[in-house]
Amino acid sequence: MEIEMHAQNTKHANLLENLENKTARIGVIGLGYVGLPLAVTAALRGFKVTGFDIDEAKPEALKKGQSYIAAVDNGMLEETTRAASASWTTEFSGLAECDVIVICVPTPLTRHREPDLSFIKGTAEDIAANMTAGTLVVLESTTFPGTTQEVLAPILASSGLSVEDDFWVAFSPEREDPGNATFRTHSIPKIVGGDTDLARSLVVAFYSKVVDEVVPVSSTGTAEAVKITENIFRAVNIALVNELKVIYDAMGIDVWEVIDGASSKPFGFMPFYPGPGLGGHCIPIDPFYLTWKAREFGHATRFVELAGEINVNMPKYVISKLREVLDRQCGKGLSTSRILLVGISYKKNVPDMRESPSVVLMDMMLKNGAAVDFLDPHIETIPRMREFPHLYGRKNIELKDVTAADYDAVLISTDHDAIDYEGLVDLGLPIVDTRNAIASRGLKGELVTKA
Repeated sequence: MEIEMHAQNTKHANLLENLENKTARIGVIGLGYVGLPLAVTAALRGFKVTGFDIDEAKPEALKKGQSYIAAVDNGMLEETTRAASASWTTEFSGLAECDVIVICVPTPLTRHREPDLSFIKGTAEDIAANMTAGTLVVLESTTFPGTTQEVLAPILASSGLSVEDDFWVAFSPEREDPGNATFRTHSIPKIVGGDTDLARSLVVAFYSKVVDEVVPVSSTGTAEAVKITENIFRAVNIALVNELKVIYDAMGIDVWEVIDGASSKPFGFMPFYPGPGLGGHCIPIDPFYLTWKAREFGHATRFVELAGEINVNMPKYVISKLREVLDRQCGKGLSTSRILLVGISYKKNVPDMRESPSVVLMDMMLKNGAAVDFLDPHIETIPRMREFPHLYGRKNIELKDVTAADYDAVLISTDHDAIDYEGLVDLGLPIVDTRNAIASRGLKGELVTKA
């Protein structure tokens, strides 16, 4: 027993020392909007990093110094190249050389709105087939509480190595905010959770060398719950203001003016803003992870599910407002109208279309017989999407090519800063504005309707 404890402590002590002096090699699996910034940040902070991805195009682009993520510019890649601190590959055999392995893969929902852990499971199997003793494995992918211990650790143990004796597992939720120029990977406080003192000490030691502030919690389940809670908080509050928007609109009250007024209170109020629905990789999806897990414990998440219902129905409300505007100002129905959709990504100033309500709006308009083009300075062409394959290949329209004769109305769904809103107003077309984009920029338009 003493020999086993000594061996365990030796492996732990060696990894801890290598983390402290930054001689540990870091492997990051999944080079998307979470994994790539983490890999580059770790490399710039002095670690040797290997980035892994199944998409051959990503490592190839990175080897050429070409970034495809806004949070990582080409200059950052050049710096890692000069320092020879980062390498990129599709060969997972290289995991055998890594002392810390961080999993940053997608966690989508199935068609039945249940958690799809296939990417986590497949990645865990790749790690189990290659990792060596003395390795720390960290899951960053958002998931339900219990995933690290109940799903990840057993798959890793199929390698023949023993958790805590030969390897350690931890959870540290990603907190990336695409388009946010104020907070970057290194400056966002990092939640870390391990279920044992050994795992916790290692995950704290690693991230303390990569980011400015580390916030340890008592377990992986707690860390998983932190991330779910953050996103449910946003989803519920956005649902609240979306519902208030509908109610206040019926009363002839501007919900944006109400929120601005309430925001003057220096305590007890946090502003959230309405929109055409929820989009992105996290907020529309993550609440369903808790809903699914809660059933295992015999609990219903009625509040969370109601928020989801409200947000999912917002595109229908927007289309009803568009119909009203077309009927009142154009004397036309939606089925015979030509609409310019402004903004098709899910969030301002980012080229990301995942779960975008703008795509839902386009699909609804097309199904109702309207002709629709989109204008988005961040999206050149609509990529392949599982639920909207018929939209693949549609190309962005530039405002300079638009005339008032081309369309019957404009629908603003995403308020990118790079859009010429004054130019939109000058077209003299009816505008349905779901983001308060016109008024918030001090512009006035007699034909603008907030929705």
